[in-house]
Amino acid sequence: MADLIDTHAHLDDEQFAADLPAVLERARAAGVTRVVAVATSAPSSTAVLELASRHRELAATAGIHPNHITKELPDAWDRVAALMADPRIVGVGETGLDRHWDDTPFPLQQEYFGRHLAMSRLHKRAIVIHCREADADVLAMLRTEFDQHGPILGVMHSFVGAPEMAAACLAMGLHISFAGMLTYKSAANVRESAVTIPLDRLLVETDSPYLAPVPVRGKRNEPANVVYTAACLAGLHGISMEELGARTSRNARGLFGL
Repeated sequence: MADLIDTHAHLDDEQFAADLPAVLERARAAGVTRVVAVATSAPSSTAVLELASRHRELAATAGIHPNHITKELPDAWDRVAALMADPRIVGVGETGLDRHWDDTPFPLQQEYFGRHLAMSRLHKRAIVIHCREADADVLAMLRTEFDQHGPILGVMHSFVGAPEMAAACLAMGLHISFAGMLTYKSAANVRESAVTIPLDRLLVETDSPYLAPVPVRGKRNEPANVVYTAACLAGLHGISMEELGARTSRNARGLFGL
């Protein structure tokens, strides 16, 4: 059985409220040894940290998703920043830019992405980057960060960009993570990018409870299902599941300090 780490799951989502212990047990049975519970808001940051305190296989991040910024209370950023003192917080985010939804004015998204980049750099914690229909915008901010401060510790999560986008991110030091969309019949472009990622920069995730992979597409996603994305990646790279698991888990432990 492959040793796998799900590097992005929203386990504080209400869809897991009734059965999280069973969800984590299924993950263990599938070979998933660690899960990074990713925050999307100030309350979510507190919630995933509390989950990490109760379940030893979990680690947590702290941050505000670009689509949640305008829904936050005035002290939200200070609350997130205060959590960075806790060693169970292994990452900053989820943050980034999103042009698909119109929940947050784009300049405000950019301001908060910049704040997260600075916090990641200050605390030496990996930044978890969301990018939806904003590749050029994200790259512009990352290039500014890279030019001023050097390699960026972090991951492009649930990557669906072109190989050129992946190459630009890799050149700035980032890891690239793939979720269940990699397995979709319509996602040949995602697989085209995935095969170009060096094994020492590759990560796997579920983005639970979203983006369930084939053959469980359409159902609630959960960490155990990372095995399907991992199997797809292993096939693309022509290696065994065991090697894919060993490589991606080593990468996750190094990036997040797990």
